[in-house]
Amino acid sequence: MKNVTLLLLLNLITCGLFSQAHNITINIKDYSESTLILGYYFNKKMLVKDTAFVSAGGEYTFKGKEKLDEGLYIVYLEDQSYFDLLIGNDQQFNVTTSKGDLLQSMSIEGSAESADFLAYQRYLINKQKEAAPLQEKLKNTTDLATKQKLEQQIAELSSAVKSKYETLTRKHTNNFLNVFLKATQEISVPNMQAPAGSTNPDSVVQRLRYDYYKAHYFDNLQMDDPRILRTPFFTAKLDNYFSNVLLQVPDTIIKESHRVIAMANGNYEMEKYLIQHLFNRANESKIMGMDAVLVALGETYYLSGRADWVDEEFLKNLQERVSKIKPNILGNTAPDFKMQSYTEEFYRLSEVRAEITILIFWEPECGHCEKEIPRLYEEVWKKYSNQNIKIVAVYTQWEKEPWVKFINDHQLVEWIHLYDPYNRSNFRNNYDIYSTPVIYILDKDKKILAKRIGAEQIPGFLDHHFKLK
Repeated sequence: MKNVTLLLLLNLITCGLFSQAHNITINIKDYSESTLILGYYFNKKMLVKDTAFVSAGGEYTFKGKEKLDEGLYIVYLEDQSYFDLLIGNDQQFNVTTSKGDLLQSMSIEGSAESADFLAYQRYLINKQKEAAPLQEKLKNTTDLATKQKLEQQIAELSSAVKSKYETLTRKHTNNFLNVFLKATQEISVPNMQAPAGSTNPDSVVQRLRYDYYKAHYFDNLQMDDPRILRTPFFTAKLDNYFSNVLLQVPDTIIKESHRVIAMANGNYEMEKYLIQHLFNRANESKIMGMDAVLVALGETYYLSGRADWVDEEFLKNLQERVSKIKPNILGNTAPDFKMQSYTEEFYRLSEVRAEITILIFWEPECGHCEKEIPRLYEEVWKKYSNQNIKIVAVYTQWEKEPWVKFINDHQLVEWIHLYDPYNRSNFRNNYDIYSTPVIYILDKDKKILAKRIGAEQIPGFLDHHFKLK
């Protein structure tokens, strides 16, 4: 009986100790509003996690039976002021601060990880305050000795910050704070030397430095650790890589997307985020040709069944979208078709002989077409018609009268005007025509050089093309 009683007592104590997997109490002096909000950083946004109400003693407590996902959180006050709070493995701690200066007056008890992050924040702010006047003086001085002295002082401050960083990362080897601090560090590109005999050594060195930076860009980011998703900088760093570091060439973006997704090493949360984010970037891109990235990522990760978080309707719509985009990706041979002209002749696209074929899908009652077609005539046809180009204009409707009238009224009789009154060519699906006008530029072999380009962009494109020729 005594043993049973002891076991029950131990169970009650254990339940009391662990009934709250997270219990974070916050006391803010000179602040007594009704609520505090606990949010977290995710995908360049602040998302709300919980709301705490003020107690009779003036405290706010965020608590729950499950642990919070580790990351950088935000405590948001009703007057829109806030402070960051790193939440790591220890999730039962107390925060005390003052409304007058939330950060500088703050103390944390119960979580060494959170307390050390707080101290590091304050340390960086103080060092930045020390460095600012030195950098200002350095910018405005011309005296060599003074410059050297200021540079030395700034270097000493940088060295002190680096030492503080190294001390903290050694102390918190297995904690989120370690992952977080490392992720904030830029990689260091070593000095490079061009191989002996290089004809343009500066250019070679520049390329070597770029290749190293690209290859090592993510070295300080633990890409298989989903905790870095809950930071204010991860998505921005990811987007910077795909927007500014990489050349905006579809094949390059596709290759690097696969490489970065593989860095998740099978971690479900991280892999899911990377697949979704990179797919959405491709879907929203305004850069010509990036729909090839959408197709590649869609087929590899979604239509293959790997993305098990999407529903059947999404997959059905994506399959339909991919089937329309895939035939007209840049570099592909344009889908062939046979159509009749307004003079009842028949033409096949593949039999049109020209160095450049401008293929436009349009209709005379489209307001945008009414402006684009005359511009195409004035700014492109008049300028380049003697350079072995042809314009194939496909009317997307069926009524001949308004179509022929527009052709004659605007003196477009030198173009090849076609239509498909019985919808036999499937041009809408093959060329992804869901609105008008849509312009494609094809080379002599009918490979797609450009698509969905405006008439005002064509002269620059053609000048570049003919210059390369």
